[in-house]
Amino acid sequence: MSFSDHIVSRSLPIWLFIFLIFLVLLGKSQKEVLKVKVGVVLDTNSTLADLSLRAINMSLSELYNTHNGFKTRIVLNIRNSKGTVVGAAASALYLINKRKVVAIIGPGTSMQAPFLINLGNQSQVPIVTFSATSPLLDSLRSPYFIRATHDDSAQVHAISAIIESFRWREVVPIYVDNEFGEGILPYLVDAFQEINVRIRYRSAISIHSTDDQIKKELYRLMTMPTRVFILHMLPDPGSRLFKIAREIGMMNKGYAWIVTNGIIDLMSLRGGPSLEDMHGVLGVKTYFPRSKELAYLEARWRKRFGGEELTHFGYWAYDAATALAMSVEQISNENMSFNTTKNISRGDNGTDLDDLDVALSGPKLLQALSTVTFKGVAGRFLLENRKLEPTTFKIINIEESGERAVGFWKSKVGLVKRLGVDQIGTNISHSSRGLRTIIWPGDTTLVPKGWEIPINGKKLRIAVPKKDGFNNFLKVTKDANTNALTITGFCIDVFDAVMRQLPYAVPYEYVPFETPDGKGDGNYNNMVYKVFLGEFDGAVGDTTILANRSNYVDFALPYSETGVVFVVPVKDEREKGEWVFLKPLTKQLWCMIAAAFIYIGLVVWIFEYIADPTFRTQRFTEKISNVFYFSFSTLFFAHRKPSTSIYTRGLVVIWCFVVLILTQSYTATLTSMLTVQELRPTVRHMDDLKKSGVNIGYQKGSFTLEKLKQEGFKESKFKIYNSPEEMRELFLKTSSNGGIDAAFDEVPYVKLFMAKYCQKYTIIEPTYKADGFGFAFPLGSPLVPDISREILNLTEGETMRAIENKWFVEEKNCPDRNTTDDTPIQLDHHSFQALFMIVFASSLLLLFIMLSCRRYQEGRGNMNGDPPNPPGDGPDDHLLLFLLILASRRYQQRRGNIIGAQSNPPGDGPDGQDNARANQNREVNEGGAAEPADNEHRIVEVREGVNIGDGDGDGDHESHRIGKVNVQLQRQQSQVRRRCNKLFSEKNMPLGMAASP
Repeated sequence: MSFSDHIVSRSLPIWLFIFLIFLVLLGKSQKEVLKVKVGVVLDTNSTLADLSLRAINMSLSELYNTHNGFKTRIVLNIRNSKGTVVGAAASALYLINKRKVVAIIGPGTSMQAPFLINLGNQSQVPIVTFSATSPLLDSLRSPYFIRATHDDSAQVHAISAIIESFRWREVVPIYVDNEFGEGILPYLVDAFQEINVRIRYRSAISIHSTDDQIKKELYRLMTMPTRVFILHMLPDPGSRLFKIAREIGMMNKGYAWIVTNGIIDLMSLRGGPSLEDMHGVLGVKTYFPRSKELAYLEARWRKRFGGEELTHFGYWAYDAATALAMSVEQISNENMSFNTTKNISRGDNGTDLDDLDVALSGPKLLQALSTVTFKGVAGRFLLENRKLEPTTFKIINIEESGERAVGFWKSKVGLVKRLGVDQIGTNISHSSRGLRTIIWPGDTTLVPKGWEIPINGKKLRIAVPKKDGFNNFLKVTKDANTNALTITGFCIDVFDAVMRQLPYAVPYEYVPFETPDGKGDGNYNNMVYKVFLGEFDGAVGDTTILANRSNYVDFALPYSETGVVFVVPVKDEREKGEWVFLKPLTKQLWCMIAAAFIYIGLVVWIFEYIADPTFRTQRFTEKISNVFYFSFSTLFFAHRKPSTSIYTRGLVVIWCFVVLILTQSYTATLTSMLTVQELRPTVRHMDDLKKSGVNIGYQKGSFTLEKLKQEGFKESKFKIYNSPEEMRELFLKTSSNGGIDAAFDEVPYVKLFMAKYCQKYTIIEPTYKADGFGFAFPLGSPLVPDISREILNLTEGETMRAIENKWFVEEKNCPDRNTTDDTPIQLDHHSFQALFMIVFASSLLLLFIMLSCRRYQEGRGNMNGDPPNPPGDGPDDHLLLFLLILASRRYQQRRGNIIGAQSNPPGDGPDGQDNARANQNREVNEGGAAEPADNEHRIVEVREGVNIGDGDGDGDHESHRIGKVNVQLQRQQSQVRRRCNKLFSEKNMPLGMAASP
């Protein structure tokens, strides 16, 4: 034995011992891993279930490989549901009772889910689905139902946004007749109501329908005017339907197809619809944002399984398995056993449901599933209300070469052409709204209008009311021999013009709305209701748009004038009577004018009494007659005797200006009363009609009857007329002879009546609102918006004017007269307050100036020794005189202090000098000389052109000296005296004489 053999033989036991220890440790670690049973209920024979099961196994394998520290391992127990509801229920019951699974992944379809959900709720086993998308499953309200996918209701807003963007007004949903198809329908209805889109018909196709049955249903849809279809099916029935639709011509120009993600998400599967059959279809597809997790999964999938593409349900299955494994790991310390409630005495009447076990770990596992979150391959895995909430859908357009993205729909944003990523790379924002150019069925880019008159359908039956009068609006005549109808009138011409302007042809025929015996029905409400019932496809005529009628039909925009008014006769109410000349002015203004004349007379009296001495000697009666004759003669500017006082003349000028304005205003107002206001309504307001209780006429079949009742008029006072001529005859009879004194009708009829008899009748207040005439169609009719647009184009152009001139040409000869003015316009005292205030203020100012000047003249005369004024001149104004003398003497003192610079002798100070001057000065008349006094000083007035005279006695030398010193002062005093003497000499002259030169 060599040395090496010896070493090996000696170390062999050691190696064996180490190997045994490794086996023990390995077994111990394996014992520490908790195996948790989870059931899977899928139709393993289907391609979708097979792909989903592969994704689940890949998810668990990759999760545990990257998380070796997990204490739990999920062990899948797969059961085949065999594609039936019973098979799925039996499989779930077996997994719970026999395999004791803590959770079940599945089922594969929404039809199999209800029983499994109730079963999981009773046994507290969470049911985690990734493919049951029907919103109806939420109504089961089971807390143990987890939807690791979107439900179908999430895409209805994307579909409604597409419908709204193309302005389609009617759609027809086509859905499979089971839980999957019916689940989305209530949500579609709600979404379409929000955008005012009508679901004209609901087409439910059974999953077991044959091709002939599908073809029969599609032919039925072709006979309807709607051309917008929303398809909600799974790929198998959907592929058959598109193939048949293409064969019968429903994939041609004019049709629009929108399919939900039930087909679009599974188009890559074998057996799905072909691209050729779906050419031009719009689809809503589930959108997963691109991420590294998604890219890695797709790469591993292609490497492992080749070219088979993983669907959206495979992505959700992958994330659902990951979420379940993470949740099981969170409750690894919980008791995973079941509470067995086996009923031993159940006998032959019991079932397996009586022995249903309850999982003790159910509540904790449910809580863990509700809170688990991670970044999965399908985006952020976060359950809200136990389901995933989508935020984005992709809008695709199917072409023969494949699908093409034309836009996206984002919650709170709407349709956008593309998605942008900001610099961070996490927030997605839209770049532009709307969709890209779409290839529609028929290989056209022209957007289908959404409806059309079926080729094999009947013409539109348009109801036309048959009337006996007002033929300008509508007239229906029938030939007695051939029974051929002739329908003419303003309403017919407007409707024909509108239909000709539509961008598509709409065949229609007029059907008279009449009684079985051929007479006019006359009840417009019944005609509108017949349209609602489907007996007519529309109604054309003088049909007024009313709120109660709009509950049954849709009206196009009105094409006539609006409003309802009262018509009453007019009477000649020209201003007459012996006192008509007093009406232009109010009583207050007459009194104010009279008071102003008296006031002017009093002021003139004062002015003349002071200025004219002869006026004082007149008798009292002569004074009054002269003064007031002078005041009132200013009305005609005929006062012959000129006034003596200049103040009287100034006041007369102002007063004549006021009198001119008063006379002109009076003349204009009186002329207006006698000429303009000739015709007046016999009744001025609706309230007068109620009080008088007269008969009121209304048109037969009109809604105005109900309006009159609402306003409180007695039904016994109503009279019916059918034409303008009958309306005229009733007016001529008047209420006392069984006629009417007022008519209540719509503005278009009233204008037609007034065109013939406008000189005898008029409209009174109030005017009630009404929307005018409109064309009626069934609720949700796609014709309404197109016809409304064409009515706008018609009324804005010359065509409508030509039609009106054709039927209402006589209306141009009727003058427009406004009779809303109930009372004549009178001038009141407020209009002339400013003028009277001017006269009053001017008279007071002139009176003040006259008295001031008069008192000043009298004061100067007393200072110069003139005799006092004769009696009757009034008291002296001593204050004014004192102020004038004080100002003059103060001025002389200041001038004397400036000029005189030598010393004065004793007693010759300022006070003495002033006293001497006051005693020596005398009033010097204009052109005269001053007489010297015996005082020591004398002031000689120096005038221009006159030398200072020499005085006699001892005062000559002193007078000469003072004259030289005060020469400038004397000149200024001389000028003041001359002006005052001239003024007062004119004032003292007799009335009517000029001042002497």
